[in-house]
Amino acid sequence: MSPDERLEELRRRNRAAELGGGEERIRRQHKAGKKTARERLELLLDPDSFLEVDRFVVHQTHDFDMAEQRIPGDGVVTGSGRIHGRPVFVFAQDFTVFGGSLSEAYARKICKIMDLAMKTGVPIIGLNDSGGARIQEGVASLGGYADIFLRNTLASGVVPQISAIMGPCAGGAVYSPAITDFVFMVKNTSYMFVTGPDVIKAVTHEAVTAEDLGGATTHGTTSGVAHFAADGEEECLALIRELLTFLPQNNLEDPPLRPTQDPADRRDEALQSIVPPQPNKPYDMKDIVRTVLDDRYFFEVQATFAPNIVVGFGRLGGRPVGVVANQPAHLAGCLDIAASVKAARFVRFCDCFNVPLVTFVDVPGFLPGTAQEFGGIIKHGAKLLYAYCEATVPKLTVITRKAYGGAYDVMASKHIRGDANFAFPTAEIAVMGPEGAVNILYKRELQTTADAAFREARIREYREKFANPYVAAERGYVDEVIEPRDTRARLCAALAILKTKRDANPPRKHGNIPL
Repeated sequence: MSPDERLEELRRRNRAAELGGGEERIRRQHKAGKKTARERLELLLDPDSFLEVDRFVVHQTHDFDMAEQRIPGDGVVTGSGRIHGRPVFVFAQDFTVFGGSLSEAYARKICKIMDLAMKTGVPIIGLNDSGGARIQEGVASLGGYADIFLRNTLASGVVPQISAIMGPCAGGAVYSPAITDFVFMVKNTSYMFVTGPDVIKAVTHEAVTAEDLGGATTHGTTSGVAHFAADGEEECLALIRELLTFLPQNNLEDPPLRPTQDPADRRDEALQSIVPPQPNKPYDMKDIVRTVLDDRYFFEVQATFAPNIVVGFGRLGGRPVGVVANQPAHLAGCLDIAASVKAARFVRFCDCFNVPLVTFVDVPGFLPGTAQEFGGIIKHGAKLLYAYCEATVPKLTVITRKAYGGAYDVMASKHIRGDANFAFPTAEIAVMGPEGAVNILYKRELQTTADAAFREARIREYREKFANPYVAAERGYVDEVIEPRDTRARLCAALAILKTKRDANPPRKHGNIPL
């Protein structure tokens, strides 16, 4: 074979690999409203930055006439690229090749780039669009999944891992995204479930559609499995690019700085009156969060799941921070099971990757009720407490109004290693609200008198003595009571001082978080 023929052979093989399952299957993919694996990578990565590996890998199966069906790449495109100029490792499952089903060779391709990501300290992004394990390979395919799960676990807390569900993801395949740090889904074209609608119908006689069972809206709102539910694939991939602007490459680096023209000492007069004078009147905590952050930009995570707590990313003085905030506009800002798990997972991620935490507190306590107690609110609430206690990144706290009972302790209080704790003059830091406290403290007197004026006087007395920030400030549990308009300036100054913070937990293999 001449040199020219050898070059032509290479070009032919490249063309075959780029076609995946062929033009007809690509047309079907487009008709279903989905892009191909390579089209997705073009949108995700910086232009001309993708470097593919294992383009010519094929499966080694001979059963079920598979020897006659060998397609270069074998259903997954793997390699490296750049996002905003920073390197990432990526894999994109190709539904046009055997329905994206995972084979032993396919799994080895993914494991190879995951190993490289670990060695180089670079994020891993997986674009999932697969029918599941390749049945023709049996246990070899199942073993391939386990090889990936192991690497997901070993990479956890070492490099950021991001999963985008761009089509089906069912059965054992769901557990790789579940271990990763963030899960993105696309409405109407992606779904995740352990067992599908047909199996559920056969076993439990429940009738449910794939979308209702495991669609983006279900996982973004009800289960909390998805952190983001995008309207389309372009939006999904753009959100991944945006998320990475807040994250370091690995656990040994700091998050990337972004210069801002927003003055660190900017005051906002609207904050002076944002907390209503009536203690039970709701307000939107996100109005405070946005006002304080650089350029008033807040990148919210899990926006539609457990909305009684708000989590997401922003910047203070150009430095990325993770924000956790009670939301008095929903369930009065109470902590419940879903909110505790949502916030605990976010706090632990930020601590893994050196992202400082800023916590805004307005919490009347844990949500009461048999559903919460039977569901294990004790155990799940302890997850959030554990996460905050364990975190060694800079922790800044602002109490805007209520901080009652155990929920006060949990929400990044000074007692669990809060570094800079501020309170508005409207803050109420106490075991419980004045009404409940009076009912207990004066129970006997209230049983013998129906005098409403007596009760109101006792409530007023308790509020003046305890439902304020000054008792806590006198004990040093709050570092400073600040004017609300100065919140940004105080947080920026504190974060600048805490930049060199060093803290550590006792040596151990790992803690035993209350799962």
